[in-house]
Amino acid sequence: MDLELDYPFKLLEYFNGFRISKVIFSACELGVFDLLLQSQKPVSAAEVAQNLGTSGDGMERLLDVLVGIEILEVEHTEGTAYYSSTDVANLYLAKSSPKSLHDMIIYQSQTIYPLWNTMVDAVREGKNQNEKTFGLSSEDIFSAIYRSDEEMLKFMGLMNSTWVIDGHDVVTAFDLSGFKSVLDLGGCSGGLARELAKVYPASAVTVLDLPNVVQVAKRHFSEGDAAVHFQEGDFFDGDIPAADLYILARIIHDWKEDKCLQLLKKNHSCCPPGGGVLLVESLLFENRRGPIMAQIFSLNMLVQTEGKEHPPSYYMQLLNRAGFQEVQVCRTGKSYDAILAVK
Repeated sequence: MDLELDYPFKLLEYFNGFRISKVIFSACELGVFDLLLQSQKPVSAAEVAQNLGTSGDGMERLLDVLVGIEILEVEHTEGTAYYSSTDVANLYLAKSSPKSLHDMIIYQSQTIYPLWNTMVDAVREGKNQNEKTFGLSSEDIFSAIYRSDEEMLKFMGLMNSTWVIDGHDVVTAFDLSGFKSVLDLGGCSGGLARELAKVYPASAVTVLDLPNVVQVAKRHFSEGDAAVHFQEGDFFDGDIPAADLYILARIIHDWKEDKCLQLLKKNHSCCPPGGGVLLVESLLFENRRGPIMAQIFSLNMLVQTEGKEHPPSYYMQLLNRAGFQEVQVCRTGKSYDAILAVK
């Protein structure tokens, strides 16, 4: 007998998924995890509320749900509940942790969440919802993503968080030590470039991005790291400097096919024989029936950009059409996979 027919446990879990997300998002935005990390001992809900300027009742309910989903721990002493962080919360949710996903969570909460509220319209219309959500043109997707200095910084924080957890797997998917000059096109905050420079210190690694992005990256994300250089430019409309390897990480999935093909042809003409392109994307299975994360990312591309996620065969065919013959695919088992194409 199908237990779901008797009572829809799984369906109800899915229905409430957005509430769980918002509990974590809200705790991050309020600073709960940072407060608990800095505290040397478990803290009561009243103390947390007082420190963070919230109601005691509201904070207690929020903390109790975080205990329920095993992100926080609780102990009771003389009738009072005292809360503390788990190791996972300290590592990934506290802003001060080197592996913090705080910036990713803020972006999800303040930008992606409102966009997903228009999913019905996106599916009906087959186009992004930047206009309906933010009052911005749906044509120029990065003018929407970079609509203010604050939004640009949020997006760059998202990218930085992404490569903190996924970068190492991506840059070690293939042996890239033979490529002595590497250019990360649209490399944003330089998060992936830094991961690559750590693994391949003999390679010269440069990030090329729009002038305002490069300026913000140098100001907020460079960390005094001389291993990565930044260069201002536009890889669609401007010249691309010569390099042994071009990285396009989370770039191809943003755009329609003709624009992507044009860019890959440009890469092919600029790199020397034996040079290549490393694509970093979330790969669908060939039958498109998973992984679920890649399917969800593809829906996100619908509401926010003009692209989508694809299976490996799509990228291989696109790279072949651009002139690259030798193409290898590596699934990392994490959120992002790698495709290496050599000229």
